[in-house]
Amino acid sequence: MTNAFPKYADLHGKIALVMGIGQSRIPGSDIWGNGAAIARLLAHSGAKVFGCDLSLDAAEYTAGRIRSEGGTCDVMQADATSLSEVRRVAAAALARHGRIDILVNNVGATATGDPASIPEELWDQQQQLNMKTVYLACHVILPIMEKQGSGVVVNNASIAGLRYIGKPQVAYSAAKAAVIHFTRVTAVMYAPRGVRMNSVSPGLVYTPLVEGLRTNGQEDAYWKIMEQPIPIGRMGDAFDVANATVFLASDAAKYITGQNLVVDGGFTSSAVSKL
Repeated sequence: MTNAFPKYADLHGKIALVMGIGQSRIPGSDIWGNGAAIARLLAHSGAKVFGCDLSLDAAEYTAGRIRSEGGTCDVMQADATSLSEVRRVAAAALARHGRIDILVNNVGATATGDPASIPEELWDQQQQLNMKTVYLACHVILPIMEKQGSGVVVNNASIAGLRYIGKPQVAYSAAKAAVIHFTRVTAVMYAPRGVRMNSVSPGLVYTPLVEGLRTNGQEDAYWKIMEQPIPIGRMGDAFDVANATVFLASDAAKYITGQNLVVDGGFTSSAVSKL
């Protein structure tokens, strides 16, 4: 593997399952999405990665990039909002590697709307994607980890679950707040069983989705994001999120559970937002 990352986490011998591992392709771009970057850094740190995504093409794109650097990454297509599909993923990962040491829940998407305007169907879809996927993966994987006597779960949340950041995305914000509290409560329940659980709340991160706004007719939205007054002076990238996730998954964080790690360049500590 490349030596592009700090070597603070040794995950050799660990099996990591990443739910939502795929990313969209943007011609001419080498930008990594959050799930793909997390998988890449897990592999770089020595873990064998198994992942799924709704799009097999997106999942294979991530896997191919990781394998080209010498990492181990197997992927499959699956709908993380379906219990039977999540069980199928867990069975495949166990058949391939015999255990699951790390679970990363990275499935999610945002949608615009306030309580009076957002359609019921879209509200339900947001809860399915952003909260139910976390519950389903934990529902299936936690008993496996408990039987093993060890395991780590990291859930992808958002600063939108902590405060209003200027975007009318009430369903997404509510779901991400639920992820953070689900993490806290479950972590306390499973700490005596040898399982740690934490969440990561990214702020404004330059991902393929943001980069793609420039090419799909949403330049106004792109520049509104790019002009945000982030105290640290820049947007984050997917490897800022990946570093936080892999830290929490590693033994470097063995005394940390039930916490939410904010990765936002100081954005939520500032009262200013132009979104």
